[in-house]
Amino acid sequence: MKYEQQIGYRYPKGRFAMVSVYAFTGAAILASTIFSLLLFLSIDENPMMQTLFGGLAIIFEAGKFYAWYEYGERRAHRNYTGAATALVFYLVLAAISIGGSIGGINSATNSAQSHISVEQAKVEAFNRQIAAIDKQIELNNMAAQKYIEMERIATGVTRIQEQNKTLREEQQRLAMERDSLPPVTQGSVIGLIDSLANAFGTTSQQAQLGLVVFLSILLDFFAAFFVGLIGEEQRFRHFYRRNEGMILKTVRDIDPEPAGYLPHIKEEEEQEIPVTPEPEEPKEPKTLLEHVSDALKTHQITCTKKAVAKQFRLSAEEVDKVFEELAELGLVGKKANHHYHWIGQTETA
Repeated sequence: MKYEQQIGYRYPKGRFAMVSVYAFTGAAILASTIFSLLLFLSIDENPMMQTLFGGLAIIFEAGKFYAWYEYGERRAHRNYTGAATALVFYLVLAAISIGGSIGGINSATNSAQSHISVEQAKVEAFNRQIAAIDKQIELNNMAAQKYIEMERIATGVTRIQEQNKTLREEQQRLAMERDSLPPVTQGSVIGLIDSLANAFGTTSQQAQLGLVVFLSILLDFFAAFFVGLIGEEQRFRHFYRRNEGMILKTVRDIDPEPAGYLPHIKEEEEQEIPVTPEPEEPKEPKTLLEHVSDALKTHQITCTKKAVAKQFRLSAEEVDKVFEELAELGLVGKKANHHYHWIGQTETA
């Protein structure tokens, strides 16, 4: 974590931003859990088994996002072995969750598709009956033509005409029943699937599978992003609160001054006026090393190369040289992560 370098321009997010982040995260986790439940609850019709599978789906979803949060924590603390373990655990649970989301979304789209298919089947049934009556009327007309040729109009044609009249009445009744059915409304998802199938030149089933897989992965990554954002913001808030006093002093109260200038003098020292001033011998000006040592000793700046360079306007080579001299004098020490920390047990000569 290099929050020290972000102190001057980064601050904790406000209430509105955090409420929005928590709302998005909760909605994404809830949607992912619901889609997983749709699949796991359809495995068995037994209420006890549904309860067990539903609890399993909730455990998988909660464990998955906590594993992602733990991955961010361990990586921030440079525990790379633990971070890799948490990442593997997250990937396993994410694969199960994405599979559950795919099954749940696919089940929902199939239900919508089946409803449309049932309504269309009713219309097709009426159309087939009407077409069969048309065919029967056509056959009756052909038979009537034969009776006419055989000069048996009175016996055959009259009977056929009565049959055709009855068939036409039945046909009109079927047409009225068909037209009275509610129109088949195509949902937006089904329309999107058909549009994708036409655009990519594939079947509706393949387009539906691709859309479901894409939405499931997008939903999972969306939730994981906001969970990681919450974890990172919490870590920064802890750092900011722990170093708030130092931050206010170094960022707000102190202006950068040229190298060689003493940047801070306590107010009580400024207000002290000697009653009987005595001539003093001129003091030698302090060296750059002494200025840096005084600033670090009084915690005016953090013990980092960037802070020293910014405060005293030094180049990278000058900063490296100053820290090497401070290390030789035993005033600073180097941690395992190559960061310096102030010791200050001895004084500069």
